Amino acid sequence: MFKYEQKRKPLLSRKKYYKRLRDNFLLSIAIIVVSLTIGIGGYMHFGNLKFVDAVLNASMILGGMGPVDTLTTDAAKYFASFYALYSGITLITTVGILFSPMIHRIMHRFHMETDNDEDENESKSNKR
Repeated sequence: MFKYEQKRKPLLSRKKYYKRLRDNFLLSIAIIVVSLTIGIGGYMHFGNLKFVDAVLNASMILGGMGPVDTLTTDAAKYFASFYALYSGITLITTVGILFSPMIHRIMHRFHMETDNDEDENESKSNKR
């Protein structure tokens, strides 16, 4: 899934590029859904929160905003700590997965232009 074309290869066709964007988007959504499910389950189990409150807390933590409800038990506090650390890493990873096709395409196009400029300069120097 994450095998991108190399520097010397041509740009991917628009159709394949849009498929890559879609695949990365779907993977990002899947990671978010799994992470929210873990958070919701943990807040309901360890924090004794209702479903709506667990969704709110898990969403806020996963989005990097912080907790909403005060947790009273030690188990809930431990879970919230680990979930917050996990969520920070997940947020960074998901953003990377989501934007990597766009960044790669920009960089690939930039390197293609740079290589073409170098080839032109090289051919001019060989003619002398």
